[in-house]
Amino acid sequence: MSTMSVSQARQQLPSAIETAMTEAVFLERYGKRTAVIISVERYEQLMDALEELEDIAAFDEAMAEPGENIPWEQLKAELGW
Repeated sequence: MSTMSVSQARQQLPSAIETAMTEAVFLERYGKRTAVIISVERYEQLMDALEELEDIAAFDEAMAEPGENIPWEQLKAELGW
């Protein structure tokens, strides 16, 4: 992890972007972290992980609902898959 002030990042943007290719760059304003620069690859990894967690939460919520669960094979057959 790297940290720099917003004004430093403004002055050294190419360097901040280059650093963000290998590690997160935290930007501080008045000594408080306010933003993070990360690579596109890392951003996509984080979004994929978030989507996976949301899917797991939705599955857990559905499984907790009262009533009969339909087996996956039966559902596929009913949908013609």
